[in-house]
Amino acid sequence: MTGSGRKTTTRKKGTDMTDDTKRQALDSLSARMLRGEISRRQFTQLAGLALAGAPMLLRSSEAFAQAKELVMVNWGGDAITAYDAAYGQPFTKETGIVVKMDGSGPTEGSIAAQYKSGKPTWDIVDVDPFSAITLGAQGMLEPIDYTIVDKSKFREGFGWEYASSAYFFSYVIAYDSKKFGDKVPTSMADFFNVEKFPGKRSLYKWGSGMWEAALLADGVPRDKLYPLDLKRAHAKIAAFKDNVVSYWGGGAESQSVLLDGEASMALIWSTRGSLIEQDSGGQIKFTWDEGLISPGAFSVLKGNPGGKEAAMKFIASTQDPKKELVMFDKLGQGPANPAADALIPDDKKAINPVDPQNMKKQIPLDMEWYAKHYGEALDEYTKIISA
Repeated sequence: MTGSGRKTTTRKKGTDMTDDTKRQALDSLSARMLRGEISRRQFTQLAGLALAGAPMLLRSSEAFAQAKELVMVNWGGDAITAYDAAYGQPFTKETGIVVKMDGSGPTEGSIAAQYKSGKPTWDIVDVDPFSAITLGAQGMLEPIDYTIVDKSKFREGFGWEYASSAYFFSYVIAYDSKKFGDKVPTSMADFFNVEKFPGKRSLYKWGSGMWEAALLADGVPRDKLYPLDLKRAHAKIAAFKDNVVSYWGGGAESQSVLLDGEASMALIWSTRGSLIEQDSGGQIKFTWDEGLISPGAFSVLKGNPGGKEAAMKFIASTQDPKKELVMFDKLGQGPANPAADALIPDDKKAINPVDPQNMKKQIPLDMEWYAKHYGEALDEYTKIISA
């Protein structure tokens, strides 16, 4: 986005994305349309070529900005049907307001372009809290109306001025249990120790969580992580490069690198943990030890066409524990409302990132730090892993 130096191709939070190049192409086309450089028809034609086979990603149009409609923008793929089933359809039944799901990906650049167009077509966006902090400070997002949204339904410490806590996922160590005998990794130090745990590794290409992992492995106590010592983290990552077989950008990539035997360990989204364990017949396992919890959030564009009040009521409706349970079942998202914990069956608690037994082993990412430093950190990280 402009003014921060931050990449506009940030990932989301525990769900698959389309190819990064396609995402960037859509971002660019969307921005050109909003600036009036190309028509809506030209946008549709060009985006159709760039994103063949993904028609749902093209729903960023004024047709979605009609009366009694809200447009919720998420990160596509399974998230479209999951969010519709859990949140969209129930809200329509409750209020008569139609909720359209747009899977084009609410990157910071796209949100900024929507706002700066003067005629935004989006209402609610599924956003990283650190992005919401930055965009909100620039006047592009509405402050969350906590007279409508119930802050008491958040976990302590996970509510922000411009973003409402929506779900959780974690970066966790996944490993091939057949390659290490009786040894089980229990720390980031183990992840970085290729003598004790031989084999190649895979890291996340967008940096989030990787700096913390490197610092923990380098001996920094968990309560002393922030502010992150980027020089130390990057030195650790640079020295480890020869052991890294790939830097994944989406959930499918993180799964395949382990399932195909390319890596013996990878830092992956927890939402992929149970899937990969099932797909491997229990051979690939994961641990919550020193996992890094990352929250997802909902924000409302300033001047959204569906109206601030309707958007806030929609967000409030998503706090229903039963609806969050649907999202847990469909996407593996940890619920934002702690009341949902009791609804999760005992046999599934082990895969819930915010189950009390799992959460106490982990460390939350500091959204305030990310809001201030993510752009520069990612630039340096990208240089290191690309060299």
